[in-house]
Amino acid sequence: MPAETNPAPHLTITPFKISDLPPEEQIIAEGKALIESSTSWKAGKTFFDTVHTSYRGKLPGDGAPWYCRISEHKPEEITFDQLWEKLSKNKAENELQFIHEIQKVNKVKEISPTANVWTLYYTFLPPVSPRVFTVVQVTQLSESEPRTGLIVSLSIDLSDAPELQKLEEKGTKGRYVSVERVMELENGNTEWRMATSSTPGGSIPNFLVESTMAKKIAADVPQFIKWFQQKSKSQK
Repeated sequence: MPAETNPAPHLTITPFKISDLPPEEQIIAEGKALIESSTSWKAGKTFFDTVHTSYRGKLPGDGAPWYCRISEHKPEEITFDQLWEKLSKNKAENELQFIHEIQKVNKVKEISPTANVWTLYYTFLPPVSPRVFTVVQVTQLSESEPRTGLIVSLSIDLSDAPELQKLEEKGTKGRYVSVERVMELENGNTEWRMATSSTPGGSIPNFLVESTMAKKIAADVPQFIKWFQQKSKSQK
């Protein structure tokens, strides 16, 4: 049998130099293709009663398998506009507040109003050493029905930009690529779907990472909702 075609050949853990990034339109198009393909991935476990997961093995060009989480949220929990605002604007700074492993984030470069490079510094329990993930985050909002927001994150290599590289913390370089889609549903709810492929770098065996990936990405949902609701209460 011929190998399955990869719908998003540029969405890989292999990092890009900033000067070599594909056009934003291409990044978004591949992000759409990938997140739409995730609806047919193999179903995984459901976590926290509400967060469903799925996964897909490596296709040609992939550096690691893909994992997906899907959750649906009622307006009283969070609206489309509220979720999109937190994900599309200063996403890394918001993640710093609810993902406990993230200790520091830095905006490295604004490429355009819809494309920004961020570096994120993670710490973990020993013996795992700190990790540095540097990514470009490209966003697009479509107001046509159903309203849909997309955030695509690609790994970035700053080795040819020493001034920008100074903004990175010291640590083992990890790599990830992800696509997040926020979509307004006909019933008034909002679907939040995220697919990611990653490697932590260093000497951590891949099977250890992959065995916990689904639960790890699923946990971000209740952590985010709790943070958002606490933040909303404090602002009233």
